[in-house]
Amino acid sequence: METESKYLYLRPPREIVWAVVAFLIIASVFMLTKVKNEARGTPGVQPPSITVSGEGKEFVKPDIASVTVGVVKNNLDLLRAQQDAAGAIDAVIAFLNKEGVAENDIKTISFAIYPQYDYRDGRQVFRGYEVRQTLEIKIRDLSKVGTMLTGVARAGGNEVGSLTFTVDDPKAAQSKAREQAIAEAKEKAKTLSRQLGVRLGKITSYNESSGGGIPPPIYVRALALESADIAPPVPAGENEIRMNVTITYEIK
Repeated sequence: METESKYLYLRPPREIVWAVVAFLIIASVFMLTKVKNEARGTPGVQPPSITVSGEGKEFVKPDIASVTVGVVKNNLDLLRAQQDAAGAIDAVIAFLNKEGVAENDIKTISFAIYPQYDYRDGRQVFRGYEVRQTLEIKIRDLSKVGTMLTGVARAGGNEVGSLTFTVDDPKAAQSKAREQAIAEAKEKAKTLSRQLGVRLGKITSYNESSGGGIPPPIYVRALALESADIAPPVPAGENEIRMNVTITYEIK
């Protein structure tokens, strides 16, 4: 007697087949990536490193003097106060032009009109208008600084101050200071690697910042300049250009 065998074949849906294939592909890629990462080192952990810093300084003679010249006029009549201020500013600019100061080295940095009041017996009493205009002036001939300060005060500038000596183009000095800072940082890294018994690898980060260059401003009284018989001596001195760098090395 023959026994009849019957088999039931079930074919899974096509969507399930593709899902399984996709899963196997993703899992293979994941495992391959994991193996590569483990071969290079512990995944997610930065390699050991050391960070060093250096500073460089260059001293340069300034070649520009910057000064602010203000005109302040008061009057009960606003138009008259404006006219007085404009006349004084024009006189200051005329003097500067005569001394060879270029137009683009003279600029207005502020202009304001303020009503002025007095307080009497608890009451506010109008006193007039104050018109204030301030110029910023660059003087490129440093031998004329004292003459310029006296001249603008006599021309009508009743607020003269914020005198600073700067370098027009500090790039060359900054480059030299940067070289010094980098050399100092590299020497520190070499010394530190010898002391730690490690070898320096590649540089992983570099940062720099600059400083110095502009000393504190000098303030002078316009009234003292206006009444001075001779121009005051104004030594320019030297400016310090400073660069700071930070370098991070991998270590082996």
